[in-house]
Amino acid sequence: MSAVLTQSQGPAHTRIYSYGAARGERVVPNDDLVGPIDSSDEWIRQRTGIVTRVRANPETTAIEMSTYAAAEAIERSGIAASEIDTVIIATISNPRQTPSVAAIVADRVGANPAAAYDMNAACAGFAYGVAQADALIRSGASRYAVVVGVEKLSDIVDPTDRSISFLLGDGAGAVVIGPSDTPGIGPTVWGSDGSKADAVTMNHTLVDFRDGKVPWPTLRQEGPTVFRWAVWEMVKVARRALEAAGVQASDLAAFVPHQANMRIIDEFAKQLGLPESVVIGRDIETTGNTSAASIPLATHRLLEEHPELSGGLALQIGFGAGLVFGAQVVVLP
Repeated sequence: MSAVLTQSQGPAHTRIYSYGAARGERVVPNDDLVGPIDSSDEWIRQRTGIVTRVRANPETTAIEMSTYAAAEAIERSGIAASEIDTVIIATISNPRQTPSVAAIVADRVGANPAAAYDMNAACAGFAYGVAQADALIRSGASRYAVVVGVEKLSDIVDPTDRSISFLLGDGAGAVVIGPSDTPGIGPTVWGSDGSKADAVTMNHTLVDFRDGKVPWPTLRQEGPTVFRWAVWEMVKVARRALEAAGVQASDLAAFVPHQANMRIIDEFAKQLGLPESVVIGRDIETTGNTSAASIPLATHRLLEEHPELSGGLALQIGFGAGLVFGAQVVVLP
């Protein structure tokens, strides 16, 4: 008779214990960017709701920002760094193709030899990371996980590009996730539509750059395509996430969408029929669009400014290049 494998099994529920954040050191107002794109402060404010964005110093990498954010989250969680056995980093900003940002950060925060990996789900990356940490812990593959969304998008910006360059900022947001007596992370509604891959994309490959055929690759987007997709399709995803969690919009304390564009955020809130009592993350006004970092950065700010939200429900939804999307309802620590 052949041996029967043992399969691990973890706790029934998980929750977010704490948040940490790191923003780029430099505050960049609209007026600093309008020359090369022949625009104005007023145009950027009207189109996007952005007044300033934060960008990192040239020598600061995604590794430094991730380390700072993860260390803050660990310190606030009450969990010893040595207890963290998984580090997941969502980013498109690793300065090298390999090794992962996650392995270096795990070592720097004192979580060595945690399982560590990076993943690329662009602006949905943080929601994807939360889904993975939740599943890993409940399966018994992990006990405590750090999830970081981090981007240094200023490295891949073309100052003359009118489609996306003026939106982008730099930063990192982190959470510690672990076992819970009650459900703290609702089911994730996630997916992709690769048929719209060209809607948000790098304009060149690194191979073409290496061969001298093209300049340094930078981000581009088809603004109207992304706007329509975000407003019409992503509202359906947000509603499905509420339904999957067994709650209604009126049960929420907060709504934290990806900080892509203030007009998208406002339209979202309107279509979801959010009551006045729901606090909405609008970190984009002063931080800009930080892709994978935007949801945890916005949530970190909400909790600093509205401590009464602690213990309440928040709906978070990320969406972007791929095109990819992910949403879940979480209990705020």
